Amino acid sequence: MRRIALVTLVVDDYDEAIRFYTEALGFRLAEDAPRPDGSRWVVVEPGTPGVGTGLLLARAKGEAQAARVGSQAGGRVGFFLHTEDFAGDHARMTAAGVTFLEDPRHEPYGTVAVFEDLYGNRWDLLQPAA
Repeated sequence: MRRIALVTLVVDDYDEAIRFYTEALGFRLAEDAPRPDGSRWVVVEPGTPGVGTGLLLARAKGEAQAARVGSQAGGRVGFFLHTEDFAGDHARMTAAGVTFLEDPRHEPYGTVAVFEDLYGNRWDLLQPAA
């Protein structure tokens, strides 16, 4: 079996990113280990451990990486968070201060709403159609 295990997300600060992804989005912290160069190996996962793709939260190093924080996908939706309970997750995330850029909408492929993470990266919260 082959799968994409991790996707790197460049962030300004490890701890604020961990707080946002675990508290506001409900992800779980899978790993947080120091590295010899002073960085950390930080992985958050949205669901069941080892199932699906996790995010490697990587603190920006240098101006070029810092310039990419918040625009990993050039202003497009770059991340897709699937859920089995759109209404519940939408309400919980809204109460946690997550910024949704639109009201939920129903499309042939499911119920969806675009939101921004703490840096401005755009995400779809999506409950796929049955």
